[in-house]
Amino acid sequence: MRLRIKKDDMVQVMAGKDRGKRGKVLQVFTQDRRIVVENLNVMTKNVRARREHEKGQKIQFASPIDYSNVQLVCGKCGKITRPSIKTVGDKKVRACAKCNEVL
Repeated sequence: MRLRIKKDDMVQVMAGKDRGKRGKVLQVFTQDRRIVVENLNVMTKNVRARREHEKGQKIQFASPIDYSNVQLVCGKCGKITRPSIKTVGDKKVRACAKCNEVL
């Protein structure tokens, strides 16, 4: 399934514990309809020591968020928008629905 949010887009979280925060998309998982946003939905994982004299540690990482819980942020006007499809020449591009700027 094609998602209209791509890597390196700015998005705003609309639902969940990070509601209202903005961040850059790091990864897109199209099969699962999930995306990873930089510094949002941060989880902590405890890692055991593998050898006798090593220490265990806590690792923090950004966990994927469902695609339906984020909206794209326009680079020009700074508002959240649903991207519209616009034809430029013979190529289809994403455009801001509010200011008609190509994303």
